[in-house]
Amino acid sequence: MTAALEFRILAPDKSTAARRGSVTVRDQTFQTPAFMPVGTAGSVKGAFPSDLEKAGVEVLLANTYHLYLRPGPEIVAKAGGLHRFMGWDGTILTDSGGFQVYSLSDLAKIDDGGMEIKSHLDGTVHHFSPEKVIAIENALDSDIVMVFDQCVPHSAPRALVVEALERTTAWARRCKTEHERLDSTAALFGIVQGGMDAALRERSAEEICAVGFDGYAVGGLSVGEDKTTMHAVLSATVPHLPADRPRYLMGVGPPDDIVNAVAAGVDMFDCVIATRNARNATLFTSEGQLKLRNSSLKDDMGPLDPACGCVACRQFTRAYVRHLFNAREMLGPMLATLHNLHYFQELMRTARDAIEAGTFARFRDEIVRRHGPSGSGRSAIA
Repeated sequence: MTAALEFRILAPDKSTAARRGSVTVRDQTFQTPAFMPVGTAGSVKGAFPSDLEKAGVEVLLANTYHLYLRPGPEIVAKAGGLHRFMGWDGTILTDSGGFQVYSLSDLAKIDDGGMEIKSHLDGTVHHFSPEKVIAIENALDSDIVMVFDQCVPHSAPRALVVEALERTTAWARRCKTEHERLDSTAALFGIVQGGMDAALRERSAEEICAVGFDGYAVGGLSVGEDKTTMHAVLSATVPHLPADRPRYLMGVGPPDDIVNAVAAGVDMFDCVIATRNARNATLFTSEGQLKLRNSSLKDDMGPLDPACGCVACRQFTRAYVRHLFNAREMLGPMLATLHNLHYFQELMRTARDAIEAGTFARFRDEIVRRHGPSGSGRSAIA
């Protein structure tokens, strides 16, 4: 398999496993560590593509399962691919939909052939095989394609974890074969599973790496386990992934979790937490989380975040944005979304700068002090 992706390590950290790098795919480059906003159905909720660019977003995530259900890959292909359909010129990564099937497990049946699921929209039954998923992702014309995998709950019995691990490996091989058959120019990422068992994680990493991919993702975390367990599993997994390929931690987004994962050697992140929390009147700021519905803000004429330069912080007060939420004006969630998008991109930029300056460990400790502990941001729909 010829590499469809170039990963360059520009500055390794001296005191942690963090690295500052860049990923180039299809002649477009994004900087790492990178946070990908989630555009589940081809739209980052509450934001124009130009807003994403202004915030510094270079790569975003869209979801194969949801785009398959509506509008359908045929419509997207007719538009010239997802970039043109949604008006986004940056890099697009498509998740395979494995997590959505997990989160909608009461509607799904799984066997070695794939997954059968009833649509959460209209109850119609759909079957997804590894080959079909890869075909859909290529029809969408995403730049980075994820293999189909099976995710299990953190409390799943060992027998189920092993079964899902073996199925994930078998599906990964089939995904790669189909990707090559289609002569795709997109990059293809494998996914490591294995539950909360370090030995199974090592086994999964070895099997997925043996198949050979352009990049490697750690899946099956932030599925209900506590933070200590999540970080222990991640730390036990990352060393078994190739150092010269990008590493992607799927669905993990709280700032303290991100910086701890960067310290473990992770390069890419996605989560709905930035946009979902914004729509629920919660901001991430340089001073920690800000709950906009708090009555103490009703006459606060200060900016949302005094350290932020986004348009929401430059032009509007806490009192005003709080009023918008209370009045159910759509501008409130939109302004909150703009700020949170900006915050997460600034978090990654300052993380990259800290790695280059040799101060990342101190930066990580400050972010953990400011934001931890916090809840998981994983959700089926952004």
